[in-house]
Amino acid sequence: MKKFSLFLAMMLFITFSIQTNVAAYSYGDPSEEKIAEVYKDMVVKLNQTPPNFEEAEALYNTVKEEVDMHMGEDVSEVILDSIENKDKEATIENMQKLLALNISRRLEAIEKNFDDYDTSKKLLAKGNATYEALSPAVANENSELDGKIKDEFDQALEALGNPGLFGVGEKESDKEQFVSSKDFILEELKQPFDIEEYSAGHFTESATEGENGSQSAVDKYTDFSELKNWLPLLVIGVVIIGVVIYFIRRKK
Repeated sequence: MKKFSLFLAMMLFITFSIQTNVAAYSYGDPSEEKIAEVYKDMVVKLNQTPPNFEEAEALYNTVKEEVDMHMGEDVSEVILDSIENKDKEATIENMQKLLALNISRRLEAIEKNFDDYDTSKKLLAKGNATYEALSPAVANENSELDGKIKDEFDQALEALGNPGLFGVGEKESDKEQFVSSKDFILEELKQPFDIEEYSAGHFTESATEGENGSQSAVDKYTDFSELKNWLPLLVIGVVIIGVVIYFIRRKK
């Protein structure tokens, strides 16, 4: 019996260890939007006295290649020019426009590939993370609008539905609701950031390639519905049940 208890304890330890590893795989840092994180760091540098334009430029250069690829080199040129001219306000405003364009890119990509649940949810998480970086600027001008935009991100998430696991927890998607939320978000972001049209950027397959990593466990955009993420736990569960049955029968 002692051997059985020791074995069972070991199996439970292995189970929780695997669950932790799977969670780390599923909810890792790739859920963060790098451009949004760079924007926040740049604002810190620019708000120093005097503004640290050199470090702000170095930070921007870490995402310049991505920006050039997905939103065009002209965007980077405008931002880098404002840094070179040591124009703090223009630099921050241009970065905010860039984030709004990036939200547009994410949401448009979801609409075009709406049935790809896993990719859509991850892109929405990135779009939401980008808005979280912009939220203070919106709230400072119109706190009510900030709340409404956040609500629409929640509605967009609900609209994606959920394929569930083996049919359990399945929820039908609603593309019409998603498009409505997307249109509201993009339209309402125009005025705060002086955007006429979301003309920069392209929404090709390369825009989502390499960005389908996992999501943060602390937010509601996390996804643990993929079978490959549950499989190790299911295997361990079956093993434990088999061992328990074996020892029970042996004891009899």
